[in-house]
Amino acid sequence: MSIVIHGVNASPFVRKVRLALTEKGIPFENVPVMPMGVSDEFKKISPLGKIPVLQEGDFTLPDSSCIIAYLEKVHPTPALYPSDPKEFGRALFFEEWSDTKLVETVGPIFFQRFVRKNLFKQEPDEEVVAQGLEKLAPLFDFLEAEIGERDAIVGKHFSVADIAIGSAFANLALAGETVDAARWPHLAAYVEGLHARPCFKSCLEEEAAGAA
Repeated sequence: MSIVIHGVNASPFVRKVRLALTEKGIPFENVPVMPMGVSDEFKKISPLGKIPVLQEGDFTLPDSSCIIAYLEKVHPTPALYPSDPKEFGRALFFEEWSDTKLVETVGPIFFQRFVRKNLFKQEPDEEVVAQGLEKLAPLFDFLEAEIGERDAIVGKHFSVADIAIGSAFANLALAGETVDAARWPHLAAYVEGLHARPCFKSCLEEEAAGAA
């Protein structure tokens, strides 16, 4: 039975699910749904009115973290969660940290530079952008210390934690911002490596084509 993902591609949470599906080689269809002013009909499958929502026949499931956990049970390989209990717990933490703290901090920058420009045809408020970039600095300091010279934020293998972090940084890239490699060399190399990974590369190329 085919999988349908409801939500717009530029959402970091929709992208998380697209990345997980692509990494696992699971075919899916995407139905664009804007996360603003959703219909009462949509709220029947997403009670909080948020995206994404997975639909598989009569089965529906909202929330990116719940969806990826479900996909892992149905399609366990390649694994997106570490097998070691401690690493598993840390992967869940970094996913949650990224989905909240990192996405919330990137959000105003993304809104000003991408949403206002492409959806509302307005010029961005660069003062808001500057304030957002200032708030990102301590988060980058944290990630710089955590990642070191490793390719994965937890353990030795790509996981849901890397998907969440890389997805947030994809929104920052859509806003025209990158990590300063002189100040945060490990983080810059980590993000570059994530975005060069096949699952990220195909998803980001699809988004770039759609925004052109």
